[in-house]
Amino acid sequence: MKKVMAFGTFDIYHLGHKSYLRQAKKIGDYLIVVVARDKTVLRIKKKEVRNNEKARKQILKNSNLANEVVLGKLKDKYAIIKRYKPDVIALGYDQKVDLTELRNKLKEFKIKTKIIRLKAYKPEIYKSSKLK
Repeated sequence: MKKVMAFGTFDIYHLGHKSYLRQAKKIGDYLIVVVARDKTVLRIKKKEVRNNEKARKQILKNSNLANEVVLGKLKDKYAIIKRYKPDVIALGYDQKVDLTELRNKLKEFKIKTKIIRLKAYKPEIYKSSKLK
Protein backbone atom coordinates (compact mmCIF):
# COMPACT_ATOMS: atom_id res chain seq x y z
CA MET A 1 0.00 0.00 0.00
CA LYS A 2 1.43 3.35 -1.10
CA LYS A 3 0.89 6.02 1.59
CA VAL A 4 0.75 9.69 0.65
CA MET A 5 0.95 12.50 3.18
CA ALA A 6 -0.30 16.04 2.57
CA PHE A 7 -0.06 19.03 4.91
CA GLY A 8 -1.88 22.32 5.30
CA THR A 9 -3.76 24.83 7.36
CA PHE A 10 -7.00 24.52 5.36
CA ASP A 11 -8.50 27.51 7.19
CA ILE A 12 -10.95 28.46 4.46
CA TYR A 13 -11.48 25.16 2.64
CA HIS A 14 -11.82 25.93 -1.09
CA LEU A 15 -11.49 24.39 -4.55
CA GLY A 16 -7.71 24.87 -4.53
CA HIS A 17 -7.49 22.66 -1.43
CA LYS A 18 -9.84 20.15 -3.00
CA SER A 19 -7.64 19.99 -6.11
CA TYR A 20 -4.50 19.58 -3.96
CA LEU A 21 -6.03 16.66 -2.06
CA ARG A 22 -7.40 15.02 -5.20
CA GLN A 23 -3.97 15.21 -6.83
CA ALA A 24 -2.35 13.79 -3.70
CA LYS A 25 -4.88 10.95 -3.50
CA LYS A 26 -4.15 9.91 -7.12
CA ILE A 27 -0.47 9.37 -6.27
CA GLY A 28 -1.11 6.46 -3.90
CA ASP A 29 -3.57 4.17 -2.17
CA TYR A 30 -3.93 5.85 1.23
CA LEU A 31 -3.98 9.60 1.88
CA ILE A 32 -3.09 11.00 5.28
CA VAL A 33 -3.79 14.72 5.67
CA VAL A 34 -2.00 16.60 8.44
CA VAL A 35 -3.82 19.71 9.65
CA ALA A 36 -1.67 22.48 11.12
CA ARG A 37 -2.30 23.22 14.77
CA ASP A 38 -3.69 26.63 15.76
CA LYS A 39 -0.53 27.51 17.71
CA THR A 40 1.67 26.45 14.80
CA VAL A 41 -0.26 28.64 12.34
CA LEU A 42 0.02 31.62 14.70
CA ARG A 43 3.76 31.05 15.11
CA ILE A 44 4.51 30.61 11.39
CA LYS A 45 1.95 32.84 9.66
CA LYS A 46 1.77 35.42 12.47
CA LYS A 47 -2.01 35.43 12.32
CA GLU A 48 -4.90 33.65 13.94
CA VAL A 49 -7.00 31.12 12.06
CA ARG A 50 -10.69 31.76 11.45
CA ASN A 51 -11.60 28.13 12.11
CA ASN A 52 -9.99 26.24 14.97
CA GLU A 53 -8.01 23.05 14.38
CA LYS A 54 -10.87 20.74 15.37
CA ALA A 55 -13.27 22.42 12.94
CA ARG A 56 -10.68 22.34 10.13
CA LYS A 57 -9.98 18.67 10.81
CA GLN A 58 -13.71 17.87 10.67
CA ILE A 59 -14.16 19.76 7.39
CA LEU A 60 -11.42 17.62 5.84
CA LYS A 61 -12.93 14.42 7.24
CA ASN A 62 -16.28 15.44 5.77
CA SER A 63 -14.68 15.99 2.35
CA ASN A 64 -14.11 12.22 2.06
CA LEU A 65 -10.89 12.88 0.14
CA ALA A 66 -8.54 11.65 2.87
CA ASN A 67 -8.37 8.18 4.36
CA GLU A 68 -7.11 9.69 7.59
CA VAL A 69 -6.99 13.25 8.93
CA VAL A 70 -4.68 14.03 11.85
CA LEU A 71 -3.49 17.10 13.70
CA GLY A 72 0.18 18.02 13.41
CA LYS A 73 2.48 17.79 16.39
CA LEU A 74 3.20 20.92 18.42
CA LYS A 75 6.74 20.17 19.57
CA ASP A 76 8.25 18.21 16.68
CA LYS A 77 6.76 18.87 13.28
CA TYR A 78 8.60 15.85 11.85
CA ALA A 79 7.23 13.37 14.42
CA ILE A 80 4.13 12.75 12.31
CA ILE A 81 6.31 11.77 9.33
CA LYS A 82 8.37 9.45 11.51
CA ARG A 83 5.17 7.83 12.84
CA TYR A 84 3.40 7.23 9.51
CA LYS A 85 6.44 6.69 7.25
CA PRO A 86 4.76 7.91 4.05
CA ASP A 87 5.98 6.73 0.66
CA VAL A 88 5.24 10.17 -0.77
CA ILE A 89 4.97 13.66 0.67
CA ALA A 90 2.74 15.80 -1.55
CA LEU A 91 3.45 19.51 -1.26
CA GLY A 92 1.18 22.25 -2.49
CA TYR A 93 2.50 24.49 -5.26
CA ASP A 94 3.05 27.38 -2.82
CA GLN A 95 3.95 25.59 0.42
CA LYS A 96 7.08 26.99 1.96
CA VAL A 97 9.20 24.05 3.05
CA ASP A 98 12.91 23.77 3.76
CA LEU A 99 13.51 20.83 1.41
CA THR A 100 17.09 20.32 2.60
CA GLU A 101 15.92 20.02 6.21
CA LEU A 102 13.07 17.72 5.20
CA ARG A 103 15.36 15.43 3.19
CA ASN A 104 17.84 15.32 6.10
CA LYS A 105 15.06 14.30 8.49
CA LEU A 106 13.91 11.56 6.11
CA LYS A 107 17.50 10.24 5.99
CA GLU A 108 17.73 10.43 9.78
CA PHE A 109 14.50 8.42 10.08
CA LYS A 110 15.75 5.98 7.40
CA ILE A 111 12.60 6.55 5.35
CA LYS A 112 12.70 6.49 1.57
CA THR A 113 10.02 9.06 0.90
CA LYS A 114 9.54 10.79 -2.42
CA ILE A 115 8.71 14.51 -2.29
CA ILE A 116 6.37 15.77 -5.00
CA ARG A 117 5.26 19.34 -5.65
CA LEU A 118 1.66 19.41 -6.95
CA LYS A 119 0.10 21.78 -9.46
CA ALA A 120 -1.88 24.90 -8.64
CA TYR A 121 -5.58 25.11 -9.37
CA LYS A 122 -6.59 28.62 -10.48
CA PRO A 123 -4.30 30.32 -7.91
CA GLU A 124 -5.50 33.75 -9.03
CA ILE A 125 -8.90 32.80 -7.55
CA TYR A 126 -8.46 29.90 -5.12
CA LYS A 127 -5.79 30.98 -2.69
CA SER A 128 -6.66 31.36 1.00
CA SER A 129 -4.97 34.75 1.30
CA LYS A 130 -7.13 36.07 -1.57
CA LEU A 131 -10.34 34.63 -0.11
CA LYS A 132 -9.99 36.18 3.36
